[in-house]
Amino acid sequence: MQSITSTSYYDARLSSKDFARLSDFIYSRYGIKMPEAKHIMLQSRLQKRLRALQIPDFSQYVDFVFSPAGVDEIVHMMDVVSTNKTDFFREAQHFDFLTQIVLPELYEKERQPMIKLWSAGCSSGEEPYTLAMVISEYISKHRGCDFSILGSDLSTIVLEKAVTAIYPEDRVDIIPLDLKKKYLLRSKDRTKPTVRIVPELRARTSFMRLNFMDEAYNAPSNFDIIFCRNVLIYFDRQTQEKVINKLCRHLRPGGYFFLGHSESVTGINVPLQQIKPTVFKLIN
Repeated sequence: MQSITSTSYYDARLSSKDFARLSDFIYSRYGIKMPEAKHIMLQSRLQKRLRALQIPDFSQYVDFVFSPAGVDEIVHMMDVVSTNKTDFFREAQHFDFLTQIVLPELYEKERQPMIKLWSAGCSSGEEPYTLAMVISEYISKHRGCDFSILGSDLSTIVLEKAVTAIYPEDRVDIIPLDLKKKYLLRSKDRTKPTVRIVPELRARTSFMRLNFMDEAYNAPSNFDIIFCRNVLIYFDRQTQEKVINKLCRHLRPGGYFFLGHSESVTGINVPLQQIKPTVFKLIN
């Protein structure tokens, strides 16, 4: 490809025509809305791909993406396009509800020895590892219980971070001190202030790449709990309905479904009964 200076990548402009081609493709393939208001954001995020590929302008880049040779580039493009905002113990009331209501119901009333959870749209792993800490605390007082967690996301970059399970120390400030001591390992290299999730939790957690727009999800069935929080806000209502219904095919009857605080199922046809705001059960 053409050799150019690095500064010219920053000068590349995404035309309205090329933005429309990309935004239409991203919506149809991945369900992510890309209105005109996101034009500059998309341009900024994709400039790093132009640099990586040494492509001088967006016109050539878009042509490359839609060529047979661009199949792998689509994965890289979506890695930079996807929004991956997450935190440990985000929307903490959900984890309180798990401890106080859901886990006693599953472990004590139903006597289930193995609880299966799915963190759908897990980003870099903070949510599934928070779940792992919370459930580990519970089962430490209830012998004979265990759990497994699946995390899925569209972005390969954040999934690699989730598998590695290494985080900057300032990312774990919100985790209670007693849980930090039990479930985090500090780096021996103090020039790199990082922590890593302990092997016991990593062993119970697995990750996979998943596109919510796939016709069917290559995931196990009969999950007891599905977290799909702050993901559906990037989809329109029609797509939200389709995604929730597909996720529910992997949830056992009576299983719990958690949404983010800004999400709802109002006005869409899904087999969920509301238990409290953003917490639902699959209708038997």
